[in-house]
Amino acid sequence: MKYHELSTEPNRRARRVGRGIAAGQGKTAGRGTKGQGARTGYRKKPGFEGGQNPLMQRMPKLVGFTSHKPKAEVVYTGQLDALAAKTIDNAAIAAAGLATNEYVKVKIVLKGEVTKKVTVKLQGASAGAVAAIQKAGGSFEKIAVVARPASKKQTEEK
Repeated sequence: MKYHELSTEPNRRARRVGRGIAAGQGKTAGRGTKGQGARTGYRKKPGFEGGQNPLMQRMPKLVGFTSHKPKAEVVYTGQLDALAAKTIDNAAIAAAGLATNEYVKVKIVLKGEVTKKVTVKLQGASAGAVAAIQKAGGSFEKIAVVARPASKKQTEEK
């Protein structure tokens, strides 16, 4: 008989443990002496390390949630009278130094009086600010954020 001609049984019978000394797995049946693993109904939980603090509990956790959405820059209704333009948009507000640049999201909030009739074209406004602008005879129009122009390097690549 050659090695490749050997036939094996595919399903090996389960070992009968705890059936006496002669059976090979008698008395404690391979479970050791006493302790948690020797008891019936024992099931080790995933990650259990014998009472030592498990790895998943020892590791530092992520702290909170950080939003990467840019916050809107706030302009107050009292600052609108200082602007010379009849139409107030991102460019006019950036030129006056009320916003960092004309490509950011700007929101008007009610704080102060509006005396001039102005047309406001921005990304947002509070309900009170819109009412104050309309009371002065002006109007508010919500527009999208002004897109930043592509750099020379980006246009050359295309």
